[in-house]
Amino acid sequence: MTTVDAIEHCHSIVRSHDKDRYLASLFAPNEKRPHLWALYAFNYEIARIRELVSEPAPGEVRLQWWSEAINGLFAGSIVDHPIVQRLAEAVEHGALPKAAFVNMIEARRFDLYDDPMPSLADLEGYLGETSSSIVQLASLILAGSASGKAASAAGYAGVAYGLTGLVRALPLHRARGQCYVPKDLLEREGLTPAHLIAGKREPALLRVIQQMTSIAGKRLAEARALRGDIPAEALAALLPAALVDADLTNISRAGLDVLSEVAQVAQWRRQLRLWRMARRGRF
Repeated sequence: MTTVDAIEHCHSIVRSHDKDRYLASLFAPNEKRPHLWALYAFNYEIARIRELVSEPAPGEVRLQWWSEAINGLFAGSIVDHPIVQRLAEAVEHGALPKAAFVNMIEARRFDLYDDPMPSLADLEGYLGETSSSIVQLASLILAGSASGKAASAAGYAGVAYGLTGLVRALPLHRARGQCYVPKDLLEREGLTPAHLIAGKREPALLRVIQQMTSIAGKRLAEARALRGDIPAEALAALLPAALVDADLTNISRAGLDVLSEVAQVAQWRRQLRLWRMARRGRF
């Protein structure tokens, strides 16, 4: 596959399946966008594995393939795959660390099984290795070593965005028998993961969901408090977090309906929000 074809392959994946990050990438310089699309396409491919398999074993095989592809990439042996080919360019451009990709793949093993998320600390660790890591790697692509000052802000922003996304995806995860809501939060309300998966409309369950959205809002506020540490060049990496406010408002209005219906904000509103915040140099 030619370089142009590989870029278009990644572009198409991100544009179709990761709309928020795709729209945010349009506020990055033209020459940086293909690197961002490669990173986001990689993230999409490992994040969707659970959707493609009916049991963990085939999922483990797919994750192992990506693990070997990443090891090969950093060893100078690049497999004939459009995302890996473009990711190699992104890695070189941004001096991206191998450990971040290894940890991201390892974190995604949790997705393959139906074990409940043990605790809030475990959930934030999971989001740190997945959602936050994507923000940090994108910041490196955009701002190089200067993005190091923004590491904490990127971490908080990634947790806020990822946690909000998990609440929005409650109906999808429930249908698969998955529980990303921390077991310790459920137990404090006298609930178990089975209550969540069954979708019982209990006030205690609403309180747990409200705790999760409150934590997401707190992490977003912590990220914004560090705005002064973020190089202007890295803004597009954090820009998806600008959508958290609207999503949290929508989730709050939906109440327990979030258990059965994905809380959606109109696409045109999401695009307008990103445009406005990008113009202000904020997220």
